Amino acid sequence: MVPNDTPPKKDRETWLVSACLLGQNCRYNAEILAEIPDELLPVLNDKNVVPICPESEGGLPTPRPAAQIAGPSGEAVLDGQSHVTTHEGADVTPAFLKGAALAVNAAANHGATKACLKARSPSCGVGLTHTKSGLAQANGVTAAALHRAGLQLFTEEDLMGRIDETGPKGH
Repeated sequence: MVPNDTPPKKDRETWLVSACLLGQNCRYNAEILAEIPDELLPVLNDKNVVPICPESEGGLPTPRPAAQIAGPSGEAVLDGQSHVTTHEGADVTPAFLKGAALAVNAAANHGATKACLKARSPSCGVGLTHTKSGLAQANGVTAAALHRAGLQLFTEEDLMGRIDETGPKGH
């Protein structure tokens, strides 16, 4: 398991990591992901890991209705040109924006320069996320905010097939 409750080591790089990837119960459907995939351990074991769940930290409960970006991207949500709704039609944009802002603050406070985020999430998706039109080549709301803040972004899927950190595949 990646240690995330030990004091940070100054000689280690700091990464934000989606809390659900670390086994925390924060996914929209309250499904706890199994152990961290073995392929991620070599990448994260020598990092200071800061867990984040923008949706929970933004005030949404667990479980919660699935949500999607109305379109076209998390960047559009940040710019006030789109919103995030549940499949039932409830507007959850304020919670997504709050969670994104808290993630950016966490990155700044901890000196994080990279993030490993949950693939396809309307918050955390990097390069591919759920929108009203289906899966779209776009960032989620938090991924867009972290990208604007200068972080290098990966999903667990990007990292599972490779160890070098030169950049995510296909993004």
